[in-house]
Amino acid sequence: MPVFILLLGIVFIFVLISVLRLNAFLSLMLACIFVGVAEGLPLMKVIASIEAGLGGTLGHLAIILGLGAMLGRLMSDCGAAQKIALTLVNKFGRKNVKWAMALTGFIVGIALFWEVAFVILIPIVFTVATTAELPLLEVGLPALAAISVAHCFLPPHPGPVAIANIFHANIGLTLVYGLIISIPAVLIGGPLWHKLFRKWSIEIPQGLISTKIYKEEDLPGFGVSLITAMAPVILIIGSMIGEHIVAKGSGAAAFFKFIGNTDISLLISVFLALFTFGLQRGKKLPEIMSTIEASIKAIAMIMLVIGAGGAFKQVIIDSGIAQYIASLMVGVSLSPYVMAFIVTAFIRVAVGSSTVTVFTAAGILTSLAAMPEVNKELFVLTISAASMFGLPPTDAAFWMCKEYFNLSFGQTVKVVTGMTSVIALCGLAGVLALSLVIH
Repeated sequence: MPVFILLLGIVFIFVLISVLRLNAFLSLMLACIFVGVAEGLPLMKVIASIEAGLGGTLGHLAIILGLGAMLGRLMSDCGAAQKIALTLVNKFGRKNVKWAMALTGFIVGIALFWEVAFVILIPIVFTVATTAELPLLEVGLPALAAISVAHCFLPPHPGPVAIANIFHANIGLTLVYGLIISIPAVLIGGPLWHKLFRKWSIEIPQGLISTKIYKEEDLPGFGVSLITAMAPVILIIGSMIGEHIVAKGSGAAAFFKFIGNTDISLLISVFLALFTFGLQRGKKLPEIMSTIEASIKAIAMIMLVIGAGGAFKQVIIDSGIAQYIASLMVGVSLSPYVMAFIVTAFIRVAVGSSTVTVFTAAGILTSLAAMPEVNKELFVLTISAASMFGLPPTDAAFWMCKEYFNLSFGQTVKVVTGMTSVIALCGLAGVLALSLVIH
């Protein structure tokens, strides 16, 4: 019954958004109430879950999304995104830009959380698509696949690191095996997956990119454009290196940890962009501030939709559906890797959040991890892969992809949910293949 109610809730969202054309935020609010009440939560508990889920999601993402939008709009309005896009097109050729975007996404995704990598890459994706006159999905999906794979399989991302710590797996070996699995997963989930949707014509959302096309001589240099755009990555990687060089507990270590925080690194990068993309190019501060204000206006509804997605997730968690789904799998006789994948994937679809999924699954699957035939590093990657499966509307990332890529609810399910499922299955296939030679 709980699973049936969850499915009804997802169908309810689809009908409201795709059939009745109701605003996504309002649709999600109604779905939260419907699922919460149907699952037996008291009315005031439903409200508390909505507030906790929305606040918890935006509490984490609001700063990242806001600062990321500012940085992206500054890049776009001064021509920096256009300069990066032109350079990629010229170096790789129009036909190979998708491979360049996959490589860029993978490099950025290794160091940054998924949300941060997404908001940094999205203005470059938009401008590359516009400059090269390529379909948005042809440019965007390879980058999206790459940052998703990095988030899923590679330490130092919190998912694989947390699971490795729980099961006492070797982080270094987990990274090595994850890199091996990542390469085919990116290729299949990105450039090859796009071929199924190459005939789709998707427009870039209004307000998220400058419509002005600059002459070559008016563009900022490629070096300053790239360094400013990649400043968050540089700061985070630099802080990681710095923390290992200086003495633990020292003032220098605290400083490196501070600047390596994703919020602070983006804040520093925005102020750098104010100078390199604004003041240095002769713009006055009031003109630059109008760009900042416009960037926030453009993502206001996106932030509300993402927050509502977090509220829906919290209602699902508080109703206990994850534990119910896990209990259904008890007693099934399968390979421990396949079993772990199925249990984790079911939880993922139910609760949405990949972070919640890995911790819930890790607690349930402890006995499987202790089996003598199980390689702990591969078991970690199995759970990590399954936590990416079937990106559901209970995950804020679903709504980020939907809104930024200007997709309908159904298109998002086909393109993005399908892509994450393919990546997850590639991960399971990679684990099973490696398990034949690694014990």
